[in-house]
Amino acid sequence: MKKLFYSTTFRGIALAISMGVALVACQSEQDLSLPDSQELEIIKYQNGDIIPGKYIVTLNPTGLNLRKDMSYESVQSSMRKSGTTILAKYRIADANIEHVYGSTIEGFSVSLTDEQYQLLVKDPSVKYIEPDRIISIAQGKGKPGGGGGGSTGQTTPWGITRVGGAANYTGSGKAYIVDTGIDLDHPDLNVSNEGFNAFTSGRDAGSLDDGNGHGTHVAGAVAAINNTEGVVGVAAGALVVPVKVLDSRGSGSYSGVIAGVNYVGANGGTGDVANMSLGGPVSQALDDAVLAASSKVKFAIAAGNSSANAANYSPARVNGTNIYTVSSMAQGDKWSSFSNFGNPPIDYCAPGSSILSTWKGGGYNTISGTSMAAPHVAGILLLGTVKSGGTVSGDPDGNPDTIAVR
Repeated sequence: MKKLFYSTTFRGIALAISMGVALVACQSEQDLSLPDSQELEIIKYQNGDIIPGKYIVTLNPTGLNLRKDMSYESVQSSMRKSGTTILAKYRIADANIEHVYGSTIEGFSVSLTDEQYQLLVKDPSVKYIEPDRIISIAQGKGKPGGGGGGSTGQTTPWGITRVGGAANYTGSGKAYIVDTGIDLDHPDLNVSNEGFNAFTSGRDAGSLDDGNGHGTHVAGAVAAINNTEGVVGVAAGALVVPVKVLDSRGSGSYSGVIAGVNYVGANGGTGDVANMSLGGPVSQALDDAVLAASSKVKFAIAAGNSSANAANYSPARVNGTNIYTVSSMAQGDKWSSFSNFGNPPIDYCAPGSSILSTWKGGGYNTISGTSMAAPHVAGILLLGTVKSGGTVSGDPDGNPDTIAVR
């Protein structure tokens, strides 16, 4: 099935960019092998490493005249022109600009030398500049299922039951899955013909299809179709929109993730939900982008999988009226040992251990993590209001999180 999508410029930066912003909290149940070259990349680039010479530039809102009624394409074009004008003052080539943002934060990502950085950071139109960063994927274990054709009946995963069961979605809202893409032809998913891709080169460019499986798994928990096969999601049959910011190894860059959030902020509306089962070290630019986009779209965000305070991770630490940071629990309402904690920013706890859902190649897979907990809440948000289903036991911060139900 051919899909239509937006794509932003994503220039290669050798091995570094291939190990960018990773999936938060995804622990699976069978070792997945990687080619030797990919293993070397994982060893070389670690969580939070700065991408050399790459920066995210945010501009003061008064420095531009971007009208709210402008189309996404017009805003992107105008922002690129503005960035070019600013860089020209310091004889920095416009080819150095990568992603541009105008629908959430105003700014762009750019390649700079140390000298160019020192000049640009003093420009009166610049609000702040932060380095672009990478984070290596914490690959866990899993039990990938086979192709979709082998299903003999529909299963309701335990997590769906715990949050109140599935409901056939009849509204007009969409679920933006900010992740690795979605299996475009999965028989158990209603995938949009439109979406966003942060990659324009390499094997992940040119398609919104999911080469990893993670994004497809997330989409299934939100909205797998209530039919006679596979699994069912919370808001069964809702339209899921692939916002591909992570590659087939589950990695990308902060600048690419912000570009995806920018797309959501430009195209989302009332009734829509965005799921972000990813994260890493603190990024003010990413946090600001999510907060801005949440004025139009509700966000479900994974708390993180480091058994640490979620306040030290982006975008998990963002607080806002339409932002829901989600921790993880196992069956029996027991705390998942891997889950991040802390109130704020965590708002709810949801099932995240041993979650069965859709997978790439038309298959199914059981994996664990706050990456799996967040989409349960995203599905609830599509259906309406999140309600209390009791509290989780064993929350390490001593303030038990409320269990989300519909």
